[in-house]
Amino acid sequence: MVSLLIGKKGTGKTKKLIALANEAVAASSGNVVVIEKGAKLTYDVTHKARLIDTDQYSVSGYDMLCGFISGICAGNYDVTDILVDSTFKICKEGIDGLEDFTKKMQDLSEASSTNIVLLISADEADIPDTINAVCQRI
Repeated sequence: MVSLLIGKKGTGKTKKLIALANEAVAASSGNVVVIEKGAKLTYDVTHKARLIDTDQYSVSGYDMLCGFISGICAGNYDVTDILVDSTFKICKEGIDGLEDFTKKMQDLSEASSTNIVLLISADEADIPDTINAVCQRI
């Protein structure tokens, strides 16, 4: 399942993502991965989650992020949850590529039995209605 955590800047999305990551670690019998741009969540997310900084791997854009997340799922069969902070900072295309990306993430989520949460810094009204059919909102 793909879930979107949507809101404008300063609405507490990252705090909610941190809480979701820590809850997932407590409930999961597998691995929880948190993908971020820059190493800013190091002290907020439990050490039991795997934190990955996209800057270390030069990940930018939806295609690279899709391949990166696919590689995480392929390389470790027991990943139960992947949470992505600051999706639009990693993917400069913004809303333009979001619909295709969420469809790919939904397919990956189903194929790998992995929950994927994407943090989106935008107004709810800016998100295309077609994404609602693919993703749930948090």
